[in-house]
Amino acid sequence: MVAPEAWHCHTISPALQSTQKTSKQLLRSMGLHSSRPQLYPGDILEFPRNKHFSHFGIYYGERDGVPYVAHLTARDSDSKLLLFGRALKSEVKLDPVDLVGTCYKVNNYLDSTHTPRDFYHLVKPEIDDAMGKTFTYDILFHNCEHQATLYRYGLKKSVQIEKIYGQIYPTWKELFEKKKL
Repeated sequence: MVAPEAWHCHTISPALQSTQKTSKQLLRSMGLHSSRPQLYPGDILEFPRNKHFSHFGIYYGERDGVPYVAHLTARDSDSKLLLFGRALKSEVKLDPVDLVGTCYKVNNYLDSTHTPRDFYHLVKPEIDDAMGKTFTYDILFHNCEHQATLYRYGLKKSVQIEKIYGQIYPTWKELFEKKKL
């Protein structure tokens, strides 16, 4: 489980207060609290969505004093309906951190085994180049966590998917062996 001090919940406009309250309640239900992490361009930011999944992006830096995150997301509302884990239209977007989520944490979880890539010489140009291009979203092979780790470390990894796969694989294996699937 994540250390409680890793999460940060920030204040947003009154129009989004109900979303903020929901996110804080979610964190409490997960046994987590908030803090203010120091952000550096290239950090992976994790935004909790529910007890099992989070949204991931790369901290891009500030523009006019507003912190921004680059993240893989559905291109429009029509493509948010996933069919077999895929949305036809996805893109890397640059949005204010407040818009992406009211709670987040820095989660550079592969730093102990992989060297982060240079943000200004490698990652930032890749993010800038990806803007406006269409990608195929695939929950198993190319989701927002895969994109974030690809930018930071140069490799795709999704611990969320590995964890779920680890839970369902034994059941699937048993069903295949019994020829019930």
